[in-house]
Amino acid sequence: MTPPATERPELWQRAVDVIRREPPARQGPLLHRDFHPGNVLCTGTHGDPRIGGVVDRVESSWGPADLDVVHCSTALALLHGSPAGMHFADRNLAAGGTLSDGDAAHLYRRLPDALDLAPDAEKVAVAWRELGRVDLTASVLTQRLEGYVESLFMRYA
Repeated sequence: MTPPATERPELWQRAVDVIRREPPARQGPLLHRDFHPGNVLCTGTHGDPRIGGVVDRVESSWGPADLDVVHCSTALALLHGSPAGMHFADRNLAAGGTLSDGDAAHLYRRLPDALDLAPDAEKVAVAWRELGRVDLTASVLTQRLEGYVESLFMRYA
């Protein structure tokens, strides 16, 4: 669960310690479970984009609403940096979305997605590189993922 290129193994150990705890109470609606920018169809202009549809629902399941927000936040952190990942969840709440109650529950929901990507974040970047994001090197992805995990701890721990 630790990125091979990390210089901060203690950060990753801290994240593992959080998700070893008892999970928060579970509730929730139907989830997409692979919600990220590549699965969102947009309409409107560059300055005023609107969601026109969501595709690729083969991973759908039931669970906490946080999980779709979490997955997209992690993807945005990898694509654009930690602030983008953190901002997405904030915008979701501002638009009327809901997340787990309490900082501990929210941290518990967000860390597993980052940990899932930690050993090999490059696997999700393959498609992005094919679309021209050649800047997404192993080093950049590790730094962004670590910055995101650190931001989660700073806000929710």
